[in-house]
Amino acid sequence: MNVTAMLAICSCLIFGSLGKPPFPEQEKDPKFWNDGAQRELKKALNLQVLNKNTAKNLILFLGDGMGVPTVTASRILKGQLRGESGEETELEMDKFPFVSLAKTYNTNAQVPDSAGTATAYLCGVKANEGTVGVSAAAVRSQCNTTKGNEVTSILRWAKEAGKSVGIVTTTRVNHATPSAAYAHCVDRDWYSDNEMPEEALQSGCKDIARQLFENIPNIDVVMGGGRKYMFPKNQSDIEYPNVLKHSGTRKDGRNLVKEWTDRMKDKRGHYVWNKKQLLSLNPNNVDYLLGLFEPMDLPYDLERNKDTDPSLTEMVDVAIKVLKKNPRGFYLLVEGGRIDHGHHEGKAKQALHETVEMDRAISRADLLTSVHDTLTIVTADHSHVFNFGGYTPRGNTIFGLAPMLSDVDQKPFTSILYGNGPGYKIINGARENVSTIDYQENNYQAQAAVPLTMETHGGEDVAVFAKGPLAHLLHGVHEQNYIPHAMAYAACIGQNKNHCTRASGSTGLQPAFASIAALLTVTRLLC
Repeated sequence: MNVTAMLAICSCLIFGSLGKPPFPEQEKDPKFWNDGAQRELKKALNLQVLNKNTAKNLILFLGDGMGVPTVTASRILKGQLRGESGEETELEMDKFPFVSLAKTYNTNAQVPDSAGTATAYLCGVKANEGTVGVSAAAVRSQCNTTKGNEVTSILRWAKEAGKSVGIVTTTRVNHATPSAAYAHCVDRDWYSDNEMPEEALQSGCKDIARQLFENIPNIDVVMGGGRKYMFPKNQSDIEYPNVLKHSGTRKDGRNLVKEWTDRMKDKRGHYVWNKKQLLSLNPNNVDYLLGLFEPMDLPYDLERNKDTDPSLTEMVDVAIKVLKKNPRGFYLLVEGGRIDHGHHEGKAKQALHETVEMDRAISRADLLTSVHDTLTIVTADHSHVFNFGGYTPRGNTIFGLAPMLSDVDQKPFTSILYGNGPGYKIINGARENVSTIDYQENNYQAQAAVPLTMETHGGEDVAVFAKGPLAHLLHGVHEQNYIPHAMAYAACIGQNKNHCTRASGSTGLQPAFASIAALLTVTRLLC
């Protein structure tokens, strides 16, 4: 008898000795499943009454690298953190009534990067990998292809419509995802002028940090990392004064934070760099907020200093409270950016905990807004070559082993695996035996099929979850660049506003007018 067969028999004996299957007793009864399906059917039928209000507020939650396998695994993790089996748990995004798929390819890449995808879901135009806020006519790293190929974002469209606008991220505020909201740059890595070639500087191209403060004046809320790119080269960081790698990088000698605070001193603007400062603010007394909490990216949530570093949820809470004071509404981009970093490093535990934290932020946003006037979308820019399998039993810890040994090398393996990445390890000419190490440690690198220093993105479609006014426009399978067009249409901003007046025969009215119209209708009926 081989080892695999023996393990299977032992598993059966163990479960048999427990006297009950590893799932709730009620699930044995067909009535449990039939009743649940009927409840879902009733909800689906109620969706036939579509929310056609105009969206006063727009929120886009972007889970960087949050492919469908990541969503599923994070759902299980969320439940297991609450002591549940996990599979039956609901993420906040699971509760959204409309779900579609987005095709993520860049114009020049089958498997995309975060810059070209950000240009798609923020600017409404597909673009080349490595470029932000420019069309596919622009060539990566070629400064002279920038001019004339700039494309604007939904954040700008919202600002021009009189809405307040904000960016919240767990990465640098000048990283790929947030930068497409305000920058036009042929290279996503031009964080400051220090990272730019001399030729590009001489040709007049601007670094991304500079564009954050110059391209769209007075972005109302900006929070994340990237502090070192805002200060003169070698200027010590306020939090890590003795760490050279965290010192300022700017060769032009500019202090972009001081320039911002000087400009905002009479406009109720506040700059903060730690959690205590952030949470001490009264949002009612803040009109502009700049929060730079780390020299680079924010730490993983599992490693976050909860006394000094704000969580994504805490940043979203303050951001919405500042932005929602505008009677015309707001647009907010929220990025769970370190989901992507966890996967690149092969650290699935970090990636999944980042996703669960973003789910908490989605829940907080739900409490602070109304589905009647706020369109909320949750999606990803791309996936990763991450997956989990191995015929694991119900309730198996998501970071645990598959219930079998390999029938090739007779060694155990974790349910979570990567197609490529740093987790590829050969010990004495054979695959590493994971039973000899702590595979549930926070920074454990899951085994990978192909050795790479950094794991790669995946090329499959990503999910798009939507709720709120005109959320039903997100249905079926779309090109990724469709997303901001649908959001803009729902909010009556951007290029397509013909439906926003009664004269055009629109069914959707501005929220205030819709309320007045409803009141007049009731009055007529009563009279």
